[in-house]
Amino acid sequence: MANDITYFGVININIDERTIGSVDVWRSASTKQLYCEEKQLGIEALADTVGMPEIKPDHKWGVAVSKSQKGKDKWKLVKLPENGTIKFETVDEKILDLPVENYEIKDNDHWSFLVENNINKAVEI
Repeated sequence: MANDITYFGVININIDERTIGSVDVWRSASTKQLYCEEKQLGIEALADTVGMPEIKPDHKWGVAVSKSQKGKDKWKLVKLPENGTIKFETVDEKILDLPVENYEIKDNDHWSFLVENNINKAVEI
């Protein structure tokens, strides 16, 4: 039921203690389902999807972080499966398949964290 979704909190994404972006989090009062939107500091374009983005029941919202990319290109809001792979697009438009185990990226050049564990916190990437 869409009318019971309310703003729940935010995660600030920081580099060297400076906020470069955030993840806005909404929650359904009845189902406790989370809905998320990525916000890049200084980018005011509309999101690709309008309304509350859907996520499969066997996935969780996460933030993927690249160790090799810089600034705003270093992180992305992603939908993490419990186990499997996700597609991650690099700044030079390469598509990488990143392995995921227990809702966590397992790759030498990337790491991740779950939105649900970091609401109303600042995360240093």
